[in-house]
Amino acid sequence: MNILSINDERLLRHLRSLGEIGRDGNGRLVRLAASDNEKLGRDQFVAWLVETGLDVAIDRIGNIFGIWRPEGVSDNAPLMLGSHIDTVINAGIYDGCYGVISGLEVIATLKEAGFQPMRPVVVAAFTNEEGVRYAPDMMGSLVYAGGLSTQDALASIGTDGSVLGEELARIGYAGEHEPGFLRPHAYIELHIEQGPVLEREGILLGAVESLQGISWQKVTIVGDANHAGTTPISMRRDAGYAAARVITFLRDRAKASSTPTVATVGCIEFEPNAINIIPSRATFTVDLRDPDEDRLKQEEAVLSAFLEMLSQEEQVIISVEKMARFEPVRFDESIVNAIENAASVRGFAHKRMTSGAGHDAQMIARIAPAAMIFVPSKDGVSHNPKEYTSDQDLVAGANILLDVVQKIVAAG
Repeated sequence: MNILSINDERLLRHLRSLGEIGRDGNGRLVRLAASDNEKLGRDQFVAWLVETGLDVAIDRIGNIFGIWRPEGVSDNAPLMLGSHIDTVINAGIYDGCYGVISGLEVIATLKEAGFQPMRPVVVAAFTNEEGVRYAPDMMGSLVYAGGLSTQDALASIGTDGSVLGEELARIGYAGEHEPGFLRPHAYIELHIEQGPVLEREGILLGAVESLQGISWQKVTIVGDANHAGTTPISMRRDAGYAAARVITFLRDRAKASSTPTVATVGCIEFEPNAINIIPSRATFTVDLRDPDEDRLKQEEAVLSAFLEMLSQEEQVIISVEKMARFEPVRFDESIVNAIENAASVRGFAHKRMTSGAGHDAQMIARIAPAAMIFVPSKDGVSHNPKEYTSDQDLVAGANILLDVVQKIVAAG
């Protein structure tokens, strides 16, 4: 097989052009799902699909597909590439977008080289991966894989009170296809690492073999509001103090563990939220992650037991709402091997990895063999304007994707 290379100038130009779409008045990149800014990004992506000569299809949840089915190619299930183009607030330009633009570039390169695949190749941009405006995150791929009904997803209420289905129709991306209409033969997602491992170890490429399980919970602690100056410490039912005990418990337990378990309290609110009043209510989120399902279940059980003990000790009422739960994912061994082999052929240092973040690949893995490719993130920074991956590493990752795609679609 001849070793092709992608058009690096076009890849980087498209990536940077997309990165300028959706800037607010302060120059921040904000392309929330189904927003006016994301419509602009979607419009540009669709224009590039058409320019590349791909068939464009949009499903009811707003997922966009560029389909390459050369004349004479069978109706075999397609190889699917992709990620997402929605962003967090004040985002960098690489998260998600790199995988979508690289998928498009791989198809363009193969078309220009006269390569004849034995099955169709599709690039996908999934709706609402970030989950900033609508919950849950990874929504478009979850619906596509049958893990959430289209009707329920379209009825989702956004943080701004909008309804997802109405917003998709308003911006022109409420498609006609039923989610899942193209069942992929396999799925590959190229992504920045969003962590420090590859850069720290001086390794160019990660062959992602697994993805952590995620447990999201909302904890509410109810105590009594009272005067901050006149109420003795021993007589307080302090919801704020109880919340602080949970936070330190989670941190201390994770820090003392020899496992890769991580725990995060990312959101917290107090009521009445006044400087001179003991909090009567604390509401906060707990994000638990581990690549092993048994360990993740154990951490959930340990937290539950601690909350029960805390309720008795501090004389507070504690309730827990399960927000989201995804089991760890093991990616397809044959695709992971193909990624490693492609890296070896090009002389790229590589290692097998576990992804600490959630990705569309974990949802599509429910219905098809899947895997991911990582390239380094400078200082491990992501979801931030300082998010950065060198041009050299971006091009290298796209070339590995190109090589793996060739191998899979040449085999039929």
